[in-house]
Amino acid sequence: MKLTGLETFVVGNPVRDLGGRYWIFLKLTTADGVTGIGEVYAASFAPERITDLAVDVFERHFLDADPFRIEALWRNVYGSGYALRPDPTLLGILSGLEMACWDIVGKALDQPVHALLGGRVHEKLRAYTYLYPQEGDKTDVYLDAELAATRASEYAGLGFTAVKLDPAGPYSAFDPRQPGLEALERCETFVAAIREAVGNRCDILFGTHGQFTPAGAIRLARRLEPYDPLWFEEPTPPENPGAMAQVAAATSIPVASGERLTSKYEFARLLEAGAATILQPNLGRVGGLLEAKKIAGLAEAHYAQIAPHLYCGPVVGAANIQLATCSPNFLILEGILTWQGFTAEILKTPITWQEGFVIPPTAPGLGVELDEEVARAHPWQGDGLHLEMAGEPL
Repeated sequence: MKLTGLETFVVGNPVRDLGGRYWIFLKLTTADGVTGIGEVYAASFAPERITDLAVDVFERHFLDADPFRIEALWRNVYGSGYALRPDPTLLGILSGLEMACWDIVGKALDQPVHALLGGRVHEKLRAYTYLYPQEGDKTDVYLDAELAATRASEYAGLGFTAVKLDPAGPYSAFDPRQPGLEALERCETFVAAIREAVGNRCDILFGTHGQFTPAGAIRLARRLEPYDPLWFEEPTPPENPGAMAQVAAATSIPVASGERLTSKYEFARLLEAGAATILQPNLGRVGGLLEAKKIAGLAEAHYAQIAPHLYCGPVVGAANIQLATCSPNFLILEGILTWQGFTAEILKTPITWQEGFVIPPTAPGLGVELDEEVARAHPWQGDGLHLEMAGEPL
């Protein structure tokens, strides 16, 4: 079997808050007509530039290659241009191509990917969602603690056993910073209101975006500890695991991190520093499925757990599901509400969500197929990046 073709799709997301402005999908084709789908989570350049780079990587390393030789393909791309170090854009492209190869391999063997990475461990996967605004809201769910508590209670009523929010405010390219007293008070007020509303029906996942210095994050954590959040997410920037470890050592709240990291090497440093006990690889950035499985193994050896991250499209979501299904130390899966709306429309068979849990698919490969007609009907039009930070100190 050999790879002969690559097609790219940059899809505009009609509801930006539910997974970002756009999604980048890749489709690989083999000489005998088997296709595989992947997704790239690379945010530092315009998506059109990312697809150009994906074509370059495909032509240099994947064209005429055997999609079963995933380990060799991975090493050659990782070392491309005498690099051999984590590069978020290159690893994002590699992630999309690698997961498309796994999709092909699974289809060729008539097996879901999780069966080829160790086999099913979990029959269903606990899932969480952010708190999201809804049509008809009279205030902002991230400015109104009472509305946030009501929304969390509504989600608990649907079956969710965990909800995430990040009320600390905007983040900046000039972070880390100290949180102001207003931000500290707002965060505590939100978490207190949600805990009162959901009781012990729901875990609270408190997110930040690496906004704070270790001292500032510790001040915030002490405000949150009485309400027993399941995690404190990326309290300091990801570039310095030692600084995050200071926070982890100073709070009873488990620290979660990893959405901005790539490769086993960066996650190994996180674990060695004692910076986090919950790892959040995004399979569209981290290096793909096999790399994520290795990271899950590293975590298992440190008694850490994995909670695959998702702020992109449902193909990465499908890859996350495959990893979670075969990982003994899986904790919880990020989703976008109940996987309805455009995340369902763009797939021929939507991801199955039932009362707070995702049901792993039994179909071969990733278990999802991109609806290419829908993808082509929603081309990305714009010049913004997938995510953007404030360009001045806050």
